[in-house]
Amino acid sequence: MVNLIEQAIVDNPAATLEKGGVVKLGFSKELDEIRQASTDAKRYLANLERQEKERTGIKNLKVGYNRVFGYYIEVSKANLGSVPESYIRKQTLTGGERFYTPELKEYEAVILNAQERIIELETAIFRQVCQQIAAFGDKILASARALAEIDVFAGLAEVAVRYGYARPELTAEDAISIRGGRHPVVERNLGSDGFIPNDTYLCNKDTQLIILTGPNMSGKSTYLKQVALIVLLAQIGSYVPADSASVGIVDRIFTRIGAQEDLAAGQSTFMVEMVEAANILNNATPKSLIILDEIGRGTSTYDGLSIAWAVAEFIHNHPRLRAKTLFATHYHELVELAGFLPRVKNFNVAVSEEEGRVIFLRKVVPGGADKSYGIHVAQLAGLPASVVHRAEEVLAGLEDGQSQMKQRKTVRPRKESPPQLALFGDKSPIIEEIGQLDIDSMSPLEAITRLYELKRKAKEAGK
Repeated sequence: MVNLIEQAIVDNPAATLEKGGVVKLGFSKELDEIRQASTDAKRYLANLERQEKERTGIKNLKVGYNRVFGYYIEVSKANLGSVPESYIRKQTLTGGERFYTPELKEYEAVILNAQERIIELETAIFRQVCQQIAAFGDKILASARALAEIDVFAGLAEVAVRYGYARPELTAEDAISIRGGRHPVVERNLGSDGFIPNDTYLCNKDTQLIILTGPNMSGKSTYLKQVALIVLLAQIGSYVPADSASVGIVDRIFTRIGAQEDLAAGQSTFMVEMVEAANILNNATPKSLIILDEIGRGTSTYDGLSIAWAVAEFIHNHPRLRAKTLFATHYHELVELAGFLPRVKNFNVAVSEEEGRVIFLRKVVPGGADKSYGIHVAQLAGLPASVVHRAEEVLAGLEDGQSQMKQRKTVRPRKESPPQLALFGDKSPIIEEIGQLDIDSMSPLEAITRLYELKRKAKEAGK
């Protein structure tokens, strides 16, 4: 096949067959003869003008070509008296006459017919070559697939060696353990000394859902994505950007990341977010990995917090779901879930505050964060100083008002009536709460969630 192409087709053919010049010289004897005849005719016409000027003595005589009238000999009016009798008038112009000769007409036919014939022959030859190559179709596709696999494997191997990737261990366990994990793209932009690696542990048994809090721009999204990419790379057969990794096989990686809209379909940013969340909750399994980068941020605070809270509970409690999940959020209230959902753990991206400056440490550590430093990020983005200062004032007022509300809720009246003794001794508030439950109207999921809450209250009462 390669020999056929090398023998038949020129190295740099034209984009189309309309102009010819596609088939190599020597491949077709008939084509070569026609090309030679055409070349000889063109060479004759190139010399004709010089020859006729010498023969007639007409210095400004011209030989030209017109698509309508073909080849001609043009003579100005001043020199019409010197025109030989062998010239046959073809066209009258304002400034002269155009003529032809029997010999010129003959060469014209050779050139025009040859060009047309050359295109026909080259097209037929090219199609014949294509048909012969098509017979090798299966071998070409097989070779292409093999080369593609080699290209992918070689690329992954080169990256692994060049950037210090580790060979992951793939297991059937429902756990993901990564030490010194890195984001393969971000670390290349920052350089080897600029990226801070982080560990990750997710397990269906004890650390199923991680609530990740922390400031804006601290690296939460990068951390979520690097875990997903490491799992993906491990399962396609690649080494991974980490010191070590043990990856339990996952059936799918679900992500709810970023803000986007589909206005043409009538979907707002929040609607797209909810559609994506619904897809995850309806299709994920205990073998799945879920990456949630904010839920409920496109609506009011209480609405969004409620949705985020309910989504986290559903992922944790529903027996069909219970997928390994990383949940990044600015709703710091979600850290309370770890108090009564046993497989929820709190982590945050650490920061350091020095003399009013915020330093992002990029390190994921246990525990929840209580600030987002959004105003600090706004200042870095270049908001006017007056806007930043006013935002700080408003935030201080809101936090102070919230604190006062909490205090009012916890203040007891000065005079308290003595507690009334129960008829059969002290009765636990938890027992009273259980007695008020409408068990018949509760779903299994609601019952489990309520049980976790009662367990937490009982534990606190015991302290």
